[in-house]
Amino acid sequence: MLQAILLLAWALPWACRAGVYPLGGLLSAPGSAGLGTIVRSAQSPYAGAGQRNDLVPLYLYEGKRFFLHASRGGIKLADENGRRIELFLDYRFEGFPYDEIPASLAGMQARGPTTDWGLSYRYRGSWGSVRTEWLRDALNVTKGSEFRVAYSYDWHHGRWHLRPSLTVSARSARLNDYYYGVRPDEATVARPAYQPGAGSDTWLGLYGTYDLAPGWRLLGGIGANRFSAGVRNSPIVGAGTQRELLLGAAYDFGSYRDTKPEAASGTPLLVKLEYGRSTDCNLINIMTLRCASTRTVDNTRISAIELGKPFIERVGGWPLDFVGYLGLLHHNENGLATDSWQLDAYMKAYYYGFPWSDRVMTRIGFGVGMSLAQHLPYVEARDQARRGRNSSRLLNYLDPSIDVSLGDLVGSRSMKNTYLGFGVSHRSGIFGSSQLLGNVNGGSNYLYSYVEWQI
Repeated sequence: MLQAILLLAWALPWACRAGVYPLGGLLSAPGSAGLGTIVRSAQSPYAGAGQRNDLVPLYLYEGKRFFLHASRGGIKLADENGRRIELFLDYRFEGFPYDEIPASLAGMQARGPTTDWGLSYRYRGSWGSVRTEWLRDALNVTKGSEFRVAYSYDWHHGRWHLRPSLTVSARSARLNDYYYGVRPDEATVARPAYQPGAGSDTWLGLYGTYDLAPGWRLLGGIGANRFSAGVRNSPIVGAGTQRELLLGAAYDFGSYRDTKPEAASGTPLLVKLEYGRSTDCNLINIMTLRCASTRTVDNTRISAIELGKPFIERVGGWPLDFVGYLGLLHHNENGLATDSWQLDAYMKAYYYGFPWSDRVMTRIGFGVGMSLAQHLPYVEARDQARRGRNSSRLLNYLDPSIDVSLGDLVGSRSMKNTYLGFGVSHRSGIFGSSQLLGNVNGGSNYLYSYVEWQI
């Protein structure tokens, strides 16, 4: 049971910091999903660490009971009459720089990010929204906790949606001591032992979106966090106020449309079975048909089942559909490592506007989402170790594919929506540019065949 809880804690790390959460509500409405990315530039609080830039992929979903926002995912315990209660998991984007360690932190044990679990209550009225929430380290890294009170106001004008936000957070001594304290065995002449203790931070931010076209939105924000006096006086802290800038874009698959709930509930359920092998080919060479070999020394294999739900059909009248998938994949490591499981969640676009599609329906698909591995796949651990690079169980997921209608091939109308195809299961860290994905540069590829049908 504990392992399952910790696995779930790693499955939903979506926050940048306390002030980023308001972006989530700016993007999704009930029944919607979305994909996007944000470039985050923030001044590091650590002395000599300078400005830090980070790529934050956005995976967005707003269901009746479950939600996934720009900064967190969880369960809605109540959501009516302006009141909303959530049980959530929230990624804490704090910790030492991963690449260049400044002199102020030299010789110290690294402090890394963690995932919090929490409970929140929000009330929304015409005058704005008030939110209270309590967070506790779910992975027992910091053993700390935090209590937040926030106020925000939504302002709409044409294509603009702005949201100023103020957050006051009370942080426990364990939380502050972990990130901004100096342990006795880390002390030097220039860096004495220090414990900041408990304190309160104040965050002020302005967030917004601009509707470029139906579904497409620019988004961004600017904010500043004023640390408590105990943190500001730490010998490893150089900036008492941390400033942050966010710029990005996202495609919302449902919020901009007047979708009827009964129509959404009537969409078919897709079932997809996969079987494949690892390959030493890179993704670009596979997609350009320059490499398709599965003859590898390790000979590891995968098998998976995925469930899908269509979100949009014939976008703008084009032969283009969007489908959301949730998959459970099993790694057969051929005795080289412990067999393990992998959870994949992604949104996939299908294009089928080929001249011959009226005779044999042919689709080219491309999926984008996230992948969480129970253990590092053997090929990833091997290749990353060879290159001297770090690795992560949570990575970006890409799924290019091509398939044809089995019904069209055999002349069976009842099997018209049954597809046979080939695809690539690809995990990567977006070239080391995302702290959310462990700053990983590298990943793995598996070539697989599949069959998909409707229920």
